[in-house]
Amino acid sequence: MPRVTVTVRDSAGQTTSAAADYTVLPPVLGGYYLAGNADPTADISGGNFRSLTQYRSFADANIFPGYNKPWLITLGRSGIQMNMVLELKYYGAGDPRAQTFTVDGVRYTVPAPTMTIQQRPGTTWPRAYGYGQVTSGQCDGLFARALSQYRTLGFGVNIQLASELDTDNEFGTTEDGRAYTWAQSDARAVRAVTYIVDWFRDKGLPSGSTFSVGSGGFNRASFTRTHPESLMSRLDYLQWNVYATSASDTALARFRRTKDWAVADLGPVALSRRVIVAEWGARVAEIPDQAAWIATVPAAIARLNAERGPFFARTNYFNSGWGTLSPKAPGLAALRAAYARPPYV
Repeated sequence: MPRVTVTVRDSAGQTTSAAADYTVLPPVLGGYYLAGNADPTADISGGNFRSLTQYRSFADANIFPGYNKPWLITLGRSGIQMNMVLELKYYGAGDPRAQTFTVDGVRYTVPAPTMTIQQRPGTTWPRAYGYGQVTSGQCDGLFARALSQYRTLGFGVNIQLASELDTDNEFGTTEDGRAYTWAQSDARAVRAVTYIVDWFRDKGLPSGSTFSVGSGGFNRASFTRTHPESLMSRLDYLQWNVYATSASDTALARFRRTKDWAVADLGPVALSRRVIVAEWGARVAEIPDQAAWIATVPAAIARLNAERGPFFARTNYFNSGWGTLSPKAPGLAALRAAYARPPYV
């Protein structure tokens, strides 16, 4: 770590010195996501947008770059950093079923997903490949297919495993008919994520590949459980999502909340990692002037990065769901203006 030393001398020739370590941070990358994994080229053209979030299910046969998404290759090869969220949640491949396919001359059969997640009462519970299915090797074919496609992409990406583990596990999970509590599900998820990262790293990855695990960052106990040092030693970034959902929510408070938990609860390896915010936004129902709220974000990120780490590396606005820009034009203008200010430049 760089260090600066200052020595002063008085009129009598006496001296004293003081030293301080400091960190020089590169600019934060301002990023974006457009609903439905849509082509954001028109929205980000001409602005200082340098990061992009995309979502894929391991069940999908077209993970990299995604079905009918040649623009993703164009953006990635132009230098925009990709945060690719790869999920065990089953979508984009028809009804949940077993799959048989060949990857690089090897024939794989992957059984149907046997876990349910996001078990909120009164809702239909999504299917997902089970944490036990992962650690028993049943999903290796899915990972082989993804890796084979990734190697042809032409640039490295950050692979974020799961969109939000806390959202997936909040109401417990069920796999092969057995129910697991939130805490049990978190522990099983950590073992599954460890397996996946080790599997990919053991096979060899394109240059520039990094990993993180997804978190909504809304529950302190779950955030701590899913970021043990054993897992963080395998990951390159911390990750959490940030939304303003109350009229009283400030950018500083919302971006600070999960960071404060990390500083208080996580170990030194975790705290050495920088942060990717794959999703951030202001919900228009509570914050009707989204543009004004967005304008406060650069100062908030600059202040937080001036404090003790972990430091923010990327913040990708989520123009969908809670973050949908409404109206869109002033919201995009506010994003352009925000990303043209420090710490984004």
